[in-house]
Amino acid sequence: MADRRPHAPLGEELLRLASADNFRDLTGPGHRTAEGRGLRPGLVYRSNELALTDEDAARVADLGVTAILDLRHADEIDAHPDTEVPGAAWEQLEIPGIPMEAVASLEDPEQADSVMHDVYRGFVRSPGAREAFATLLTRIATAEAPLVFHCTAGKDRTGWASLLALRICGVPDGVVLDDYLSTNNVSTRTREKYLALVHEHLGADKVEVYERVMVADQRYLAAGLDAAAEDYGSLASYLTAGLGLPDETLDALRSRLVDAAH
Repeated sequence: MADRRPHAPLGEELLRLASADNFRDLTGPGHRTAEGRGLRPGLVYRSNELALTDEDAARVADLGVTAILDLRHADEIDAHPDTEVPGAAWEQLEIPGIPMEAVASLEDPEQADSVMHDVYRGFVRSPGAREAFATLLTRIATAEAPLVFHCTAGKDRTGWASLLALRICGVPDGVVLDDYLSTNNVSTRTREKYLALVHEHLGADKVEVYERVMVADQRYLAAGLDAAAEDYGSLASYLTAGLGLPDETLDALRSRLVDAAH
């Protein structure tokens, strides 16, 4: 079963979108570094796909967002294109996600778990994924205005990228894990909608199977972290040797997101 430990209630300052339920501020609410420094809100947002209502698109525009970085592949984008956000330039940074051909043939929860472990290992071992994650983190470090990055559900590709950014900032492991798992709370409505379709079209016995690819699970995240340790010795070395990020970029990301005064 996925780790579904209770989480603290989301702060009232966190913008909630009716049409993108996993849209949230990367830095909070209340995330702090291990040294107790706060993170600056309102600079980087993470999300699931941005099939937004006009009202929600206007709310995102009001945040000052000038860039939307879409981590999905072309088929996902064609099926569910992002809504245009006034004033924001859209760009694709493709990262392989859950392979639909593998999902279509799932027979049991164990097979679903295996697919998800491979997805997270791919974040470390796919050259294309490493290049895209490096580009994304560089954009976060050098942006002059707020930006949004997202995938389809906002939990795997987006979850891994969020982990990397928060770890670079020095946010403790437990806080990063809670942030990752909070997808299971904020995206309940979307997950239940798709599981209802599974029940209707594939049968009740498939619900547990497909649920495994629709949740954030600590074990999936661990598969990626283990791969980084196996291939590069540590997550820090994965960032520098695997993604090719220079110290200047890592320092710039910290300077942008960590509040030095608190």
